[in-house]
This record gives sequence, structure tokens and C-alpha cells, in this order.
Amino acid sequence: MSAYRKKVPIYTYNEMHREWWYRAQEGEENVTWPGKVKYFALSSGTSESASKHIPVTKDMINSIKNVGFKQLYSMADFNIPPVTFQKGILMLGGTTSLFEKGEYYEGDMSGISAKNMPRWLANFFYKPGNRISKRPHWEDRIKLIIRSARNWDVGIVCGVPAWVQIVFEEIIKYHKVKNIHEIWPNLHVYIHGGVSFEPYRESFKKLLGKPITYIETYMASEGSFGFQARPGVPGIKLVLNNGIFYEFVPFNKTNFDEDGNIKPGATTLLIDEVAESVDYAVMISTCAGVWRYIIGDVVRFSDAGEGEIIIVGRTKQFLSLCGEHMSIDNMNKAVEMVSKKLGITIREFTVAGFKYDNLFAHRWYIGCDDASVSASEVRELLDTTLCELNDDYSVERTSALKEVFVEILPNNVFYDYLRSKGKEGAMNKFPRVLKGQPLEEWEQWLSKGQIKSSSSV
Repeated sequence: MSAYRKKVPIYTYNEMHREWWYRAQEGEENVTWPGKVKYFALSSGTSESASKHIPVTKDMINSIKNVGFKQLYSMADFNIPPVTFQKGILMLGGTTSLFEKGEYYEGDMSGISAKNMPRWLANFFYKPGNRISKRPHWEDRIKLIIRSARNWDVGIVCGVPAWVQIVFEEIIKYHKVKNIHEIWPNLHVYIHGGVSFEPYRESFKKLLGKPITYIETYMASEGSFGFQARPGVPGIKLVLNNGIFYEFVPFNKTNFDEDGNIKPGATTLLIDEVAESVDYAVMISTCAGVWRYIIGDVVRFSDAGEGEIIIVGRTKQFLSLCGEHMSIDNMNKAVEMVSKKLGITIREFTVAGFKYDNLFAHRWYIGCDDASVSASEVRELLDTTLCELNDDYSVERTSALKEVFVEILPNNVFYDYLRSKGKEGAMNKFPRVLKGQPLEEWEQWLSKGQIKSSSSV
């Protein structure tokens, strides 16, 4: 392993693409993996404004299939009615009509996976089916899904929480029913990933007629990494024998700079060397020709012996202007607490930091459609909760972090912005932290649109 670390450098996306992957896009074979790359997955790009092109090989497609079947087998340990596995599986993903780019095809990883799923699964279980899934535009696919919902008997739904929730709401509205179970009485499982589900949990319950089982999965454009394998245990179990080799980089000042960029010579650990309750950036080498590649996720081992993790943030999506070290995990928990205590539904949020009165401040943009919501109440509770969750934040609130601002916006503002960036639906999600150019573009868009907040403080 020491020889591997010495010989193979650590790569970011830009370095990997600039040195190697552009050649595969031009049709060259055997660049970073044997054979020719037929597909490139478009990353949703939550950390940067531009989309990334990630190679997807035949071996990676098989790896993703294997993880899917492993997860299906593991669901036998959950308290799920057997009839569920005889019903349809609705996958809200990207279009299967991939875009031809000369030497390769590109699209969302979800669309690439759906296009290459086993025929028996596609023909008998997969919803919305090929006729709808090949529609290139997300809005067209959603309209057809909503209208066709009564024709299906769905037992499992998969997708990013924000868009699944929107689809459920529109189905309920279109068919004039009280909840989604009046349409799909056999719906018992929701498989989610991409973002923390906690901010959505309470609002999801309002769309259901009875309890369902929530199962978290860990999938990215670079591959499928694992899934929640044990009922009642929140950790995601990494699949370790499936074409993906993991290294873990302690996420600290020694290995990363203030902007979340990895430093040369950063220390990496193997799966048997990690400790619980320590934050690690994930580094992978895969059967898609990805080598010692930082994917941007920060995880914490909830059970090192079982290889189970929780995702706590992104290397570049955190706030530490003055040492407050506020992670996405802190933010999600604080928003969840605010939602419960105030009895409101917060679907989306993002946070920005800036200089303020010679010191620093945070600005929260909160997505909430409740008419009674008070920005001052949200601000006070957010600030208090974060002080309880994060000692560093609490200390800085008495010194360098002088102020916290909250602006309440309609939820549609967040989704309209994603649409304006060509990132509507499927695997796209709103970044929880905005910095640099993405923050400038967001603020400019809000200003040009003359969008009025429900309240601000």
C-alpha cells in the first residue's frame, strides 16, 4: 500500500480530467481503465457551478447493479410486507435518452443506470417505464408520471427527497386524494440519498396515509458505495468488495486548507485503520478509471467494525470564517429542531458567510411556505441550537461571529433557481453552503428576479 501511495498522486476532478479523462472523451481507449468509455455521468455539481464528466465503464455499471441487488437482499431483514417486492419500483431519476457526444453518451448516472438495468426488471417492475423515462425534459416526465400514477401499483419509491416530495404533492393534488396511499396502497419503502432526509421527514409524513420504511443509500456519479443494511441503525454500510477501493483522509487542518482543498502529502487511512467519531474525506480508486480521487464527501464512522458511516458534509460545503467549524450535519440538525419546535415545514435552506462590521456574519436563506413563520423566531432558535450543537460556534458567537441573519423565501425560489441553471429534477439538489462564484450567482439571481422574502431579520 505504501508503494501505491507513493506512485499514484492524489487527484481532484480538474486534475484527473485535465491529465487523463479528456482523452477518453475524445475516443481514446485504455486511458485510465481497459477498453473504451461509452458513458460519462454528468455530476450535479453542488460544490462548483459547472457540471463534471465522470467516466462510467462496463465494469462500473456491473458494480452498480451488484450493489442494487445486495441492497435488495438486505431488505429481507427489515419489517417490510412481502407483497412490496411484487409491486412496481418508481425511480425518479434522469432521462434514459442520453445525449450523444460523438465518441460517447452523457447523462445523469441515474439515467445511465436505468438504461442498463436488467431486462426483467425494466419490463416488469421499473416505473415510470421506458416510454416516459426516455423523455428528455424533466417537466414532461413528471407530468406523465403524475397522470399515470393511478395505473401503477407502486411498492418502492427511489429518489432525492425534494423532488420526490414535489411529485407526491402533485399526484395528490391532480387525483384529488388525501394522501399518496390512496393512490399506492402497497407503498411501503422509500429509498433516499443525495442529501440528509431529516429536514424533509416531518413534511413527508403529511403526505402519507400510513408509516413506511425509510432506507438511506449512498450513490454518486462516481459509483454506488453502500446502503443502510440494518433496521434501526442509521449508518450506511459500505460495500467493500465491488470494484471500489477506499482511502479515508482525516478532515483537519493538517490535510486540508481553509477552502477545503486537500494538501500535498495528506495522510490517508484504510478501512481497518479508521476510528469512530472522526471526520474523514472519502478518497476512491475504482473500476471506472478513477485513481486516488477526492469525491468531496465528508463522513464519520458510526460503527467502524461494520464499516458503517454517516455523511456529515462536503469538503467545500462548510462554514468556518473565524473558527466556527459549522458542518452540514450541524445545519441539518438545527433546521430539524427549528421545524419541530415551531411546527413549520422547512424543505430547503442554504447558508452563506461574509464580512460584517469588521468581523463576520452568517446569512441563512430558509425555504418555508408557512404563512405564520417568523424570521426572528427562526433566527433565535437556529442560533441557540447551533450553540448547543457546536462548541466552536458557541465560542465564536461571543467574539468574531458577530451576527446571524435569516431570510425566509418561498420553497419554489430554490427550485426555480435550479431550473435556471439547467439542474432541475433527478439527482440535482440545492447546495447547503454557498461560497465564491456560486454565492454571487445566487444573490444576483435573487436581485434580478426582485423576489420578495416572506420575512427577514
